[in-house]
Amino acid sequence: MKLKVITSNPGKVREYQKEFKDYGIEMEHFPHPYDEVQTSDLEEVVNKGMDTIVSEGIRDFIVDDSGLFVDSLKGFPGVWSAYAQKTIGNQGILRLMEGVEDRGAEFRCCIGCDIDGRRIVVTGICRGTITDGERGKDGFGFDPVFSHDGERTFAEIPLDEKNSVSHRGNAVKLLIAEMRRQGLI
Repeated sequence: MKLKVITSNPGKVREYQKEFKDYGIEMEHFPHPYDEVQTSDLEEVVNKGMDTIVSEGIRDFIVDDSGLFVDSLKGFPGVWSAYAQKTIGNQGILRLMEGVEDRGAEFRCCIGCDIDGRRIVVTGICRGTITDGERGKDGFGFDPVFSHDGERTFAEIPLDEKNSVSHRGNAVKLLIAEMRRQGLI
């Protein structure tokens, strides 16, 4: 089976390839643009995106929307994480967090998958904290400022370890469980 990973981010494709290789599922990077609805709910963004993609005749794909939700910033940047990353970046988040004691945050990843016209939507979460500064060279986006264990950022750990604990890794586990339940793998 081959699934199109609809994203402009090749880092996401690598993470999916790593997780699905043992199931005989090939991932194809498919950078197909689509309009994302402006809402504060990841699942709504994914479902509307899937509706658009399916209406264009595309099948057998994965699309996801992820966000960093910072507790003391009332969930910002949330669904606007990609925009926040482009405009203020990691340094902007760190500036917003200057002097803030509550550094709690979570990454969320909502995955939508279309297989043979069947729709599966799941959401994975990873709790952690915002660090005091950027650390690490791996990963992408907010990885250098997010720590799941209070010691290392996502940009400081190997991809296999990141996938085992991350929001996307947790969502992929839920997706695989649902695909098994439905007899798709």
